[in-house]
Amino acid sequence: MNINMSEKAFAWYKDELQLQKGDHVRFFVRYGGCSTVQKGFSLGVHKEEPIDAGAIFEKEGITFFIEERDLWYFDGRNLHIDFDDKLNEPIFIYE
Repeated sequence: MNINMSEKAFAWYKDELQLQKGDHVRFFVRYGGCSTVQKGFSLGVHKEEPIDAGAIFEKEGITFFIEERDLWYFDGRNLHIDFDDKLNEPIFIYE
């Protein structure tokens, strides 16, 4: 499984979470919300250190990751994080 992210999405996370070199951001599975991959679940985002990262994306010394225990959610798909200009926020695309 791979994670990739557009420049606009990266800039949004960097600004919104006040990220600096050496920071870690986890995408985690949470109960509730809607998703095109798993009904009744969605992705949450939290600044924290990895324990057992199963997928990693690094840019400018900032690490975005998904823990191994959450990989089931993606059902074999990769995660692409893009930016929706109308909503002015990142969007998750499962490929």
